[in-house]
Amino acid sequence: MPLNKEIKTQVITDYHRHESDTGSPEVQIAIMTKRITQLTDHLRTNNHDESSRRGLLRLVGQRRRLLAYLRRKDYGRYVALTERLNLRKR
Repeated sequence: MPLNKEIKTQVITDYHRHESDTGSPEVQIAIMTKRITQLTDHLRTNNHDESSRRGLLRLVGQRRRLLAYLRRKDYGRYVALTERLNLRKR
């Protein structure tokens, strides 16, 4: 169950750095965060859906790596993004 096109487009327009930006770390992390919350809600109602749980863990790991990359490259953008997405900082 992927994100709806409208939701994904809205997330991209909220977090893009310029008009044609769809692949910056900020956009990727925001899309993953939206997907993670969607999967978390799904798993609350479907406890035994192990394949979705595995996909959730994979997404969380990928987001963690992207956040580490952004933190290394530009700490200011990292702080701004984590505050905007309400993510915990390490």
